[in-house]
Amino acid sequence: MSIADPGLTDDRPLVPAILHGVRCKCPACGEGKMLEKFLKVRDTCPACGEDLSHQRADDGPAYLTMLVTLKVVTPLMVAAMFAWNWHPAVLFLVFSAMLVALSLFLLPRFKGMIVAIQWSRRMHGFDGGDDRHR
Repeated sequence: MSIADPGLTDDRPLVPAILHGVRCKCPACGEGKMLEKFLKVRDTCPACGEDLSHQRADDGPAYLTMLVTLKVVTPLMVAAMFAWNWHPAVLFLVFSAMLVALSLFLLPRFKGMIVAIQWSRRMHGFDGGDDRHR
């Protein structure tokens, strides 16, 4: 069976799953909270009961967070160095606070996105032992 097969339907579309994941919601229903505490993924969705225990996000969210925050903050810091004559300590405080805030904002969203991609593509045990969400 190939992707070009007209009989093949995508019962777990990728884009809606990613959008739910970025909102830290269950990739299946989009209603229940995926995360408990800051980064711990719930074993099951409280709204629809989808089993989320198979997820293997590992270091992916951290790598994506570092990539995005450094690509955003570094050019801003360089521009600020040339635009204003700030004391180095002020420059450090402003941009380290920006890095921390952006990291805390992005990390759970990237975790939700990666779990949603795994769910949508049936990776790591998300192979659909049940057909509730078709």
